Amino acid sequence: MKSLVKTYHLLAQTGFCVLAVLSGSVLVSCEDVLKEEPRSVAVETFFNTAAEVETAVNGIFTPLRNNNYSVYETTLECQSDFTNGRGSWAPLHGFQGLDDANINRVGGLWNAFYLSIRNANLVIRNAPLGNAISAADVSRYVAEAKFMRAFNYFQLVRNWSGVPLRTEANMNEIDLKKSTAEEVYNLIVADLLTAEADLPDNPSVAGRPTRWAAKTMLADVYLTLGKFAEARDKAAEVMASAKFSLVPVTTKTDFQQKVWGPELVSTSEEIFHLKYTRQVGQGNYMLWVSNHPDTKLFNFGGAYVLYLDIKSDYYTSWDNADVRKALWDNINFGLGTNTLVSSKFTDQLAVSQSGAGNDDPVYGYSDVLLIYAEASSRAGNGPNAAGLEALNTVRRRAYGKPSTEASAIDLKLTDFNAATFLNRVLTERSYEFQLGGKRWLDLKRTGKAAEAVLAATGKTIAEKHYLWPIPVSEMNYNKGLEPAKDQNPGY
Repeated sequence: MKSLVKTYHLLAQTGFCVLAVLSGSVLVSCEDVLKEEPRSVAVETFFNTAAEVETAVNGIFTPLRNNNYSVYETTLECQSDFTNGRGSWAPLHGFQGLDDANINRVGGLWNAFYLSIRNANLVIRNAPLGNAISAADVSRYVAEAKFMRAFNYFQLVRNWSGVPLRTEANMNEIDLKKSTAEEVYNLIVADLLTAEADLPDNPSVAGRPTRWAAKTMLADVYLTLGKFAEARDKAAEVMASAKFSLVPVTTKTDFQQKVWGPELVSTSEEIFHLKYTRQVGQGNYMLWVSNHPDTKLFNFGGAYVLYLDIKSDYYTSWDNADVRKALWDNINFGLGTNTLVSSKFTDQLAVSQSGAGNDDPVYGYSDVLLIYAEASSRAGNGPNAAGLEALNTVRRRAYGKPSTEASAIDLKLTDFNAATFLNRVLTERSYEFQLGGKRWLDLKRTGKAAEAVLAATGKTIAEKHYLWPIPVSEMNYNKGLEPAKDQNPGY
């Protein structure tokens, strides 16, 4: 029953569905409508009713879910200080810039983000013109499209910095200059403020963004921009809502099944997850990326792209009593007996390599708590009791304790100053958000990447490695860009 419910929610939330177009009986996939004939079908006949606009909104998710967001997270994870990449991903952990294979890989991500933005722009521009849709529905769907547009630009600006800013106002222009990072962030914040005001408190189906998702992403954006008081206050609003709580766990299996399990429709800690189900091409690709066949946790084996070293300072300094540490299994796949492979995501009933049922936890309640912990300290030039409690809440759950009750494992305020508390929060984030692609972005935004990578690997990060190259195809297509001036350094 849970699997059927999960599939229903997925179909309602993504672009994988069919609907009658015009007054005939021809069935067209949502993706085809949005991708192949956006002007003749989408604009003229597709944005008149709430159902049509909702289907168009669904198409915003499709480019991200087609394995692309898992590939994106893996690319970021391979650039962390402690996670190695295998095979074609290995050069990312050399920190000397991207080789041809990875340049092509991130070029595909660029295209996916911009296709999702383009589909969002279609909704933002055309939904208000519908002739059989209420103002309330227009407001809600435009807010959802703006949330997703902000989401895509947030990925682009952190990895490419300034990029062409395509909106509903200029989406028909081919030649568009590169906007500054500040201009991109201005749009992100403006879109999220609209989403915060106009999205509902509760999702109509699991996976649709809410005002709480908008507040959480705003907190993340403000944290990245160094607006610590604003980040603290947005995170505090989510905490004060009392709508979310961490799922209790006591074992590794509890994390695997009760927090990220393939049968889950939603949980008390979910704020914004990309939704997947056990259908071919509609499942979570990260299970294939991260698992190893010997664990037998994923019935299609796995590519074991990511791995840790059991003797690394990172792993040996990690408290064995922290249940999250057990989510790395000792597997010798040819690199020696010290190799650790992730077992965070498991699904033994998946239907294909990209057919696992586990959702992708993009934002959960632990994000909010750790953003609050960091931002409250940095806004106040040092940790405080409320920020420490937010950090301890996450830690308690990780040790199998009740998350809201004081525990013997709690950290103490007297043990920290501003600098050491920041390091403690960043370490906690690395434990909590395994496979989420957040560590490299954390190191960059805090200015700690060079120090952390040198300490962990002995390597010096090349300046060109901090940003990804704008694809050559974009340079050739968009005459508003000048390769000599607009390409990121080193490429």
